[in-house]
Amino acid sequence: MEYRYKDYVISDDRGRIHIPTVLDFLATSYWANRRPAEKIEKSIENSICYGVYDRDKMIAFARVITDGATMYYLCDIFVIEEYRGQGISKRLVEVITNAPEFEWMTGVLGTKDAHSLYEKYGFESDKERFMKRLPQARKL
Repeated sequence: MEYRYKDYVISDDRGRIHIPTVLDFLATSYWANRRPAEKIEKSIENSICYGVYDRDKMIAFARVITDGATMYYLCDIFVIEEYRGQGISKRLVEVITNAPEFEWMTGVLGTKDAHSLYEKYGFESDKERFMKRLPQARKL
């Protein structure tokens, strides 16, 4: 599907994703700066991905992991710096959360600094119920 926002196109066509842009941004992010490039590429192959484009230039990205029935995890959302402040991330999250395939699913995400953005789309903090497990080195 494609959606218009101002002069930009939001698309879930994984084939349009510009992998070097994703790798470059995530390498400097607080949440994925230790993630190896091959793991990022594999995660893109196995996820529903959204890109925002200014003509042929990818300017924003989001990734959704889902079981297709009950849950989705929204992650790796970013807008490159020179395009921030235009409401692009808001529109991107709106497109994703309003997508028919996610309508009846529980959505989860993690954020350190964008709570107010996600609250506008129905996400709520729930420190009481959620836990995480970080990757562990293999024990020999």
